[in-house]
Amino acid sequence: MAVNPLLGAEQAVLGAVLLDPGQLSHLDWLAPDHFYRPVHQALFAALRQLQSDGHPALTAQKSVPLSWVTDAVDKAGLHVRGLTASYAHTLVASCPRPAHAPVYGRMVLEGAIHRSVTKHAIRLHQAARADALQGKVEGALHQADVLTGVLADLAQRWGSEPLPVAPAAPEAITPVAVPPVRSDQSSEDERFLLAVLVDRPGAMDEVVGWLRPGDFADPAHGQLYRCLGALHHRGEPIDRLTVLWEAQRRGLLADGTLSADQVTAICDGGGPGSAEWLGEQVMRSSVTRTAATSARAVRTLAENDTLAPGRLINHALHALGPLDDVRARWQAANAMPAAPPTAPVPAPDRQATTRTRAALARSTPRAPRVASERLGSAVAPATVRSPVRGHS
Repeated sequence: MAVNPLLGAEQAVLGAVLLDPGQLSHLDWLAPDHFYRPVHQALFAALRQLQSDGHPALTAQKSVPLSWVTDAVDKAGLHVRGLTASYAHTLVASCPRPAHAPVYGRMVLEGAIHRSVTKHAIRLHQAARADALQGKVEGALHQADVLTGVLADLAQRWGSEPLPVAPAAPEAITPVAVPPVRSDQSSEDERFLLAVLVDRPGAMDEVVGWLRPGDFADPAHGQLYRCLGALHHRGEPIDRLTVLWEAQRRGLLADGTLSADQVTAICDGGGPGSAEWLGEQVMRSSVTRTAATSARAVRTLAENDTLAPGRLINHALHALGPLDDVRARWQAANAMPAAPPTAPVPAPDRQATTRTRAALARSTPRAPRVASERLGSAVAPATVRSPVRGHS
């Protein structure tokens, strides 16, 4: 039966530590929750605890005492069920080379990065959909901050700089529509806003600084707002006829984006209303819609197993860029102060040290230690697999 590479990596790194406790000092960047299987999480946490307690195995010169394995199994068994000493022997047999523990740990961390980004992208999408239904934005913006902080932390653990980088060939992401419960209301808000902008002189001044054509859920409404923006920018009068003429000049009537009847109906549908308030409703819908689209883009990236963690993190930060832009304009529309950075920034020396350790773990082989000398009475020699040349 073929072994899942990630499962094999988790087993190998645990087997390496059981064979050679000193390997834990090369894995200080690896955490128990980076393991996928709960039994592996519990066992790695137990090994970490034994290390903190100064277990005698850490100072053993020639052989690893059997208590290193039995104590780890006993401690882990307090948190998970079904863990036995025989499984510890299975882990030992699954480790090709104990000296390669940092490389196996890197594989475990890589899997954890993909899972973590996927999980938080799903939470962002769920928050965005919930906010859209309730006419709010706070939940989506909070989850976006959480995801950004997670990406920064993962970049530090991986040993790379968290920088937004566009994919060479971005995958097409289907735009996320406004939930049905709110779609009619959003479309009505957009039409009413456009009518107010045409009907009331000076109304464009209330929204032009922060509202963009892309904030409209209906592309036709966004193009009509672009026409209004062009007339306003040139200082030309805005009315039903000038808007229709601008739409024609931009080819919107010829390509079917808008019809003359549509433009006329929208322009004549005005009444008393606040352009600023209506613009904020459009912006609110834009925030949640953009958050949902960004979340789907990040999730698509995270589910691509061929994408290296550094690239995944940087591409995910790039996918969140449109949401950052919409958020900034939303805050401007509501006169809110800019949100402070959510990800803790470590001191430069600690950050550099962490990155150096992580990078070395990925690229520099450790001096191999003779397994037969370290094994001692912990595991019978028959359970140890002979080294595989392909892993050397």
